[in-house]
Amino acid sequence: MKIKIFLFLLTFSQIFSQNDFSPLTVSKELKEKANSVVRYQNIEVTIKSQKSYRIRKRKIITVLNEYGLKNVDAREYYSSSESVNSIEAIIYDLIGKEVKKIKRKDFKDQSVADGFSVLTDNRIIYLDYTPTQYPFTIEYISDVTSSNTAFIPSWYPIDDYYESVQKSVFKLGFIPELGFKYKELNFEGYDIKKTEESNSISYSVENLVAEKPEDYSPSFKEIVPNVIFGLENFSLEGVEGSAKSWEEFGKIWYKELVYDDSKISAETVEEINKITNNIKDPIEKAKVIYKYVQNKTRYVSIQLGIGGWKPMSAKDVDRLGYGDCKALSNYTRILLENVGVKSFYTVIYGDTNKRDLDKDFVSLQGNHAILTLPYNDKNYFLECTSQTNPFAFGGDFTDDRYALIIKEEGAFVLKTNQFKTLDSYQNTIGNYSITENGELNGGFESKSGGIQYDNKAFLGREKDKNKLYKHYKERYGWINGLKINSLEVNENQENIEFVEKLSISSSNYCTSAGNSLYFPVNAFNRSENIPKKYRNRKYDFELSRGFQDQDVVEVSLPVNYDIEYLPEELVIENKFGKYSFKLVKLENNKLKLIRILAIDSGSFSKEEYEEYRAFREQIAKHDNSKIVLTKK
Repeated sequence: MKIKIFLFLLTFSQIFSQNDFSPLTVSKELKEKANSVVRYQNIEVTIKSQKSYRIRKRKIITVLNEYGLKNVDAREYYSSSESVNSIEAIIYDLIGKEVKKIKRKDFKDQSVADGFSVLTDNRIIYLDYTPTQYPFTIEYISDVTSSNTAFIPSWYPIDDYYESVQKSVFKLGFIPELGFKYKELNFEGYDIKKTEESNSISYSVENLVAEKPEDYSPSFKEIVPNVIFGLENFSLEGVEGSAKSWEEFGKIWYKELVYDDSKISAETVEEINKITNNIKDPIEKAKVIYKYVQNKTRYVSIQLGIGGWKPMSAKDVDRLGYGDCKALSNYTRILLENVGVKSFYTVIYGDTNKRDLDKDFVSLQGNHAILTLPYNDKNYFLECTSQTNPFAFGGDFTDDRYALIIKEEGAFVLKTNQFKTLDSYQNTIGNYSITENGELNGGFESKSGGIQYDNKAFLGREKDKNKLYKHYKERYGWINGLKINSLEVNENQENIEFVEKLSISSSNYCTSAGNSLYFPVNAFNRSENIPKKYRNRKYDFELSRGFQDQDVVEVSLPVNYDIEYLPEELVIENKFGKYSFKLVKLENNKLKLIRILAIDSGSFSKEEYEEYRAFREQIAKHDNSKIVLTKK
């Protein structure tokens, strides 16, 4: 073993001389747009058995400024299943001279738990280094072993935006009998060298220039090249599993990780049967049980050994009143089962940025658990960690993505519900008047559903009125001298709708010039977002969620003024959505504004981006269009 380590270090020293550690030797191309430059990264993963693998890392990174410091990534997590055999770092100055060597005892070592919301035996050892000057270079070396072969490290040669890569090498040694598999993603356009042998696979890439993020791009992981790895025969915290198919994989998960403990106290069974006794409809029963769980429990992250993957005992959740997503989902499942409602434990990636389970790569995936309740050809998805969510409403945390439902006969991939354009609505009815002095007085009522409800629901739980008023003043910042005379917000969980009622005024909404007044007619709901312009956009783009705003606002004009100019009616309809803006003259010097803005979700090519940007620019311009009044 010592000979192998010596050869590993010797090979590395032959590749890099001291001068190569100097930031001065980084090429101009790699410095451009970069906060950091990975000079050399070598990762070696060795799968030793079904219950053990080892990962050795060596990374040299030149940090050009304070923003690049986070890309050093000199840290390792460990627990009863993972051990850090060695860890060290060396700091080099501007000319590549070694200025500091940091041994393991100089690294910070602490629990991942915060003592309140996280219960875990996981620990982290990390480098806490404050440089005296930029740029500098750091060399980081670590050696870690793990018994959890359910997770084989992936290869991401590019870690982040604003980071370039001089050279990255990844090598993995495996035992063919364990059913080694891999999947390459986003390799197009990259010169990646690959070497494959009977019991090993390796990749290398050189001179990747730093990239800047682009608005509306897919997630970083969907853009950059990466390789995921797995075993058909793996181990997780001592439990051996098979990932040859989702069905086979699900049977193990069902038996070992979820369904072996379904007991709760007799008192709780009696209580839940009592509160659902007169309810026949299964969904109505489920609503009562869901509310029961919300009132009785709270969320705490639990990552103790196999508890990081297996729910804690349902009896303990019942007794203690807390649990993590796995425990609360399983507890709710058991309660539902006791009142005759069938539901299933479901694994998903929970994130406001949509992330799919890779349905074509059987492996342990996901970071979150929910419940699926099938009834009458419809799936109801229950977010069991929230004490505030309406029944079967996960919002943008679990919408429109592939998940894995766990049943006795195996695991099956399904997709969660999508919020369509009309589901995420905001309907506004309002009125305001303009005085001869240019003042605005009026108000409106808005009702929001879907993702628009999700984005606003927190306002209904805000107890501090000052914070609430501040939010609305910032939201309607285009109204000069805005004064909020009254404000009422209400969250209707039964209809999953958020209602806002505002009465406002402004002493100087209009601009005067001689005998004329002019003001933006759309006072209550302007779209000011114009996507950034790119000379040469690199990535395709996506509109991840659609929505529709509909506004009907009556405007009363001062009687001593005539309308000199009205904005023209505008209707635009294209692949991105629809925008219509119309002013109707009424009697008694009044106008009615009828406005609709609908943006549809979808994926589009980079060549279509400028068309979308022009669409939003046109909307923003028209939303700010002005009425001109002249005194009689």
